[in-house]
Amino acid sequence: MLYLAQVTTRDSEGKAGLKLLAQKRADYVWAVCESEDILWAEASDCYATGMLVLVELSSSMKVKQVQDAKDWILEIVQDYLTAGVSPALLHEEAQRAEQWRQSYTMKEQEIGRRALEVEAWRDQIQELEENLKREKKQIEMMANALRLHADAGVGSRVEDAVAAPPANRNNYNAGNASKDVAKDVAKDVAVQSPSEESQPV
Repeated sequence: MLYLAQVTTRDSEGKAGLKLLAQKRADYVWAVCESEDILWAEASDCYATGMLVLVELSSSMKVKQVQDAKDWILEIVQDYLTAGVSPALLHEEAQRAEQWRQSYTMKEQEIGRRALEVEAWRDQIQELEENLKREKKQIEMMANALRLHADAGVGSRVEDAVAAPPANRNNYNAGNASKDVAKDVAKDVAVQSPSEESQPV
């Protein structure tokens, strides 16, 4: 674990008292330390009181290494401060990044929702296609049945027409028979009735 610390005091044994100021949590992410505890470390004469140092600690908070923080601070000044990157600008950029992240999350959720809708529509289309196929088969079966029935009906009507005598022939024969009967009746009446000449005056 890496800390930024300040040399607060030195004792007669040559140890330096270090006050931890900030802790590195990740790359370019540091957190201010709230503790006022002092750590003691072996230090050379170059670590004067008030000096800023980088301290590497073990998991048990034992000092492993101490080095001058001058180069690290100059690197920060060169990378950020010379470009005019102020804390306010960093805050604005952080807010903008958060807004972008939220917008991206919303768009991602919308895309997921639309993907589910498309999946549902595809299932409905497949179901409609299956229904149409079944209905098409039923219609084809009904059409075939009607065609067979129609063909059978036409055949029976043709057979009946061939077997039956022509209607005109029946009418002709019936008319002639009626005329013959009328003639016979007229003859009988003429025979049975006396003529007007034979009757007495």
